[in-house]
Amino acid sequence: MSPMLIPFEQLSPDALRGLVEDFVTRNGTDYGDIEVSLETKIKQVMRQLKSGEVVIAYNHDEEYCNIITKEDACNILEQKKEHPI
Repeated sequence: MSPMLIPFEQLSPDALRGLVEDFVTRNGTDYGDIEVSLETKIKQVMRQLKSGEVVIAYNHDEEYCNIITKEDACNILEQKKEHPI
């Protein structure tokens, strides 16, 4: 089963913050030379969610949420159309 896209507005504020915090603190997500605070990273991702640049994807098989780009989400939806279950 391919991932489902979850509107961020459907999550409680605490759940959304927890998801975003988990996303920004994962190993390998900090590539810059300049140290950026956790709060700044969270605010950046929240802005991206609100603008639609990124979306929340839930993989039912793995019971796992991730934040992906809108482009990746469109590719997932296109694959679902081409290969329905």
